Amino acid sequence: MDAALFQEPRRRMIPLRDGEMSALDFGDAARPVDVVFSHANGFNAMTYRSILGPLSMGLRILAVDLRGHGASRLPADASLVRRSWDDTRDDLVQLLDVLDQKPVVLAGHSLGGAVSILAADLRPHRVKSLVLFDPVILSPWRSFRAWLPWNAGRRWREIPIAKGAAKRRPGFDSAEAAFAAYKGRGAFKTWPETVLADYVAGGFIPTEDGKVTLACTPAWEASNFAAQANDTWGALRRLQAPLSLYRAENGSACEIGKGGADLLRRKPDAKVIVLPGTSHFLPMERPDVVRDALLDAAD
Repeated sequence: MDAALFQEPRRRMIPLRDGEMSALDFGDAARPVDVVFSHANGFNAMTYRSILGPLSMGLRILAVDLRGHGASRLPADASLVRRSWDDTRDDLVQLLDVLDQKPVVLAGHSLGGAVSILAADLRPHRVKSLVLFDPVILSPWRSFRAWLPWNAGRRWREIPIAKGAAKRRPGFDSAEAAFAAYKGRGAFKTWPETVLADYVAGGFIPTEDGKVTLACTPAWEASNFAAQANDTWGALRRLQAPLSLYRAENGSACEIGKGGADLLRRKPDAKVIVLPGTSHFLPMERPDVVRDALLDAAD
């Protein structure tokens, strides 16, 4: 598919219990939503615009800004010690209830994939299937350790990835300066320029002094990395909907055992695909796989 041949998404603000969730609405507004897509920690819905956009010719996709990200207006107090992603999961559950329509495909990348699992556990009748791209799933042993009362939350703020997120530069003189600083570096090394430009467009907000600052604060990004007491394995065991999981070959955040052994023991009908040559940022590296997977699931 040609990523240039699609209509621009519509920005929606969807009222939830304690604020508004922002979403990009791709496709024909007259048809029910086919796919709800959730982004990775620190990212935003706009990041995936050129990846999801071509699907708007045949599907309706709602790409959401999770709590503390993008243009959503939901409480995100990073000073609180959060043990889990229950708040973000509950936002997604409320969204499914607000849509109140035929079951949808829940899809997501990284954090968004994990939260989709947790939401499907609470609203199985609203979920047609799950399509996940390198979701954050700790190994069963690490997941158990995270549940221990002295581990998740405050103590996990000391893990390297959380400490690194907390030290991110929070702002730049302009969006152009942010793009230049990220291009070809670190986590953004394998990203196409179009995707990086969309990430910057959706991930920064202007300040009163004419500069830009991250919509997802470094402290909130770190808080998400530290909040690992999630019942992901229990949710997977109870999952009723079909599951397709696309895992990175290198640096995966998905600790499901060799060949998906830990997952397949709990959900034997799951489909696990390892994408050669990909990193945790596989949607940016293989947008064709993302599109084909969502089309198959929606059909």
